[in-house]
Amino acid sequence: MTNNPHNTFLPRNHQAAQHAMQALLMPVTRAGAAFLLSLLLLFTAAAVAQNLKFRGNGEFKILQLTDLHVQYGNPKSDSALNCIDRLIAAERPDLVLLTGDVVFSAPADKTLQLVLNRLTRHGVPFAYLFGNHDCEHDMPLHTLYDMAQKAPHSIMPPRGGVESPDYVLPIRSHNGRRTAALLYCLDSHSMSPRPDVKGYAWLTEQQVQWYRQQNRQFTAANGGTPLPALAFFHIPVPEFSQACKDEDAVLIGTRMEASCPPSINTGMFSAMKFGGDVMAIFCGHDHDNDYTLCYQGMVLGYGRYSGGNTVYNHLPTGGRIIVLKENRRSFDTYVRELRGNVLNRSTYPDSYVKDDWEKR
Repeated sequence: MTNNPHNTFLPRNHQAAQHAMQALLMPVTRAGAAFLLSLLLLFTAAAVAQNLKFRGNGEFKILQLTDLHVQYGNPKSDSALNCIDRLIAAERPDLVLLTGDVVFSAPADKTLQLVLNRLTRHGVPFAYLFGNHDCEHDMPLHTLYDMAQKAPHSIMPPRGGVESPDYVLPIRSHNGRRTAALLYCLDSHSMSPRPDVKGYAWLTEQQVQWYRQQNRQFTAANGGTPLPALAFFHIPVPEFSQACKDEDAVLIGTRMEASCPPSINTGMFSAMKFGGDVMAIFCGHDHDNDYTLCYQGMVLGYGRYSGGNTVYNHLPTGGRIIVLKENRRSFDTYVRELRGNVLNRSTYPDSYVKDDWEKR
């Protein structure tokens, strides 16, 4: 059984896929079952996201909102909710991605519903990735995931029995005939699961292998050429810290705090680097950073803090815009603030290459 990123043989609905998968799982080992389940999740994500496609002008616009830190009943969260409304109205994105730390109070379900109500009224496809705080308010992540997945205009795949799945969102060409770009959406977890390792959790070795598998399958289906791709998750990988020490790395935006990645590096950055498809990784987590920089040919970027005054912040509330270009390994990105300012425009890769000053 092989993955088909072009959706040619996708099940028509998730229930049919489940029945087919149950039949397949009976004779295989537990490892084989896990592999087949991962394929089912990928199939389902592709089926749900099949309506994502480039516009006629060859662009696909993503609005990244991160760290809303919404508290139920706290008027300080009003600016976070207003940020959703105003940025969607101003930018008219093709997709909204919430990259974690959305829920910041109990009752978690009512808090999340506030956000979902604001999102769904605009009719824009969206997906919600968890941060390290979403799990802290007396409600399991699978309950929050199911709420968001079942909301109108959600393109999150059903969980398939896991707490919070990783998945790929294919973006089709403007004519809908082929897969033209990919969005990898991963759960970067919360705190370290080991008592002997302090700090934040890390993308696991299993997630690295999952990425490599998807990369191989999509690349093979594209005739051996990696598709242009972006990756989104909440907690930055350790290379964010390394990149800031690189004197050749072009940094665009604001850096007012050190990156706070996990202390364990399982190799996701290098896997994506050598996979050849991911042009940029976009995270949240560190509220006083909104920069992008290019490290080893890949952009490492922060979203702009999108929350209200419910937790530390020193940047005006806003969001990050990413505009993919069809048939090109290129994208534009910038920050739009709640108050309307547009900042830090850049284009990958052009804006991140130092010129030869002797030839000016």
